[in-house]
Amino acid sequence: MRTAPAPQQVPSSRPRTQEFPVPAPDADTRTSRERSAKPPVPHAALGVGAIVLGERGVLLGRHQRGTLELPGGTVEPGESLEETVVRELAEETGLSVRTEDVRLLGTLVDHVEDVVRVTVGALVTVWRGEPATQPDERVGDWAWYPLDGLPDGLFVCSAQILTAWRPELPVTHTPAHFTPYA
Repeated sequence: MRTAPAPQQVPSSRPRTQEFPVPAPDADTRTSRERSAKPPVPHAALGVGAIVLGERGVLLGRHQRGTLELPGGTVEPGESLEETVVRELAEETGLSVRTEDVRLLGTLVDHVEDVVRVTVGALVTVWRGEPATQPDERVGDWAWYPLDGLPDGLFVCSAQILTAWRPELPVTHTPAHFTPYA
C-alpha cells in the first residue's frame, strides 16, 4: 500500500520584514533636520510646450529674443497640465482648444543656470480659430512650418520637445531627459 508523500513547504511570496529598534526620543535625538520658517527658494520651473499640428505643419512663433518656439508657458497654481495648454494657446495665439483635445506626451527635464526646468510636451490637433499675434505677449508672428523644413534658431526647450515626439526630425539641441507617457 502506498502512502501519500509528505506535503512540501512552499516559500512565502510575502517579503520578510525585519524589525529595528527605535530609540525613544529625548533631548539629544532628532528625527530630522530643523525646518526653516522661510519658504523655499524656487529651484524648479514647471511648464508646458504645445505642438499644434495641422495640415500645413507645426505652429511656431517668434519670441522677442528672436528664437522660434512652440506655444506654451508656466503652470499656474491649481491648474491641470491640460488647462495650462488651453490657457496658453488662447493667451499667446488666440486659438480655442478643449482640454479633452490635449494629449500629454511626456516630461522633459533639463537645467538652465541654477533652475531645473520641467516641461510637459503636449500635442494638439483639434482647435478653433486662426493663430494671431496677441497684444502684450512676448511671442507672436505665428506661422506654420513643415516638419521636414523646420528652421534653425528654435528655442532649446521647443527643439527638445519636438525631437522627443519625433526623434527623426532634423533638429539639434542640448541634451535633455525625456520620459514619455504611455
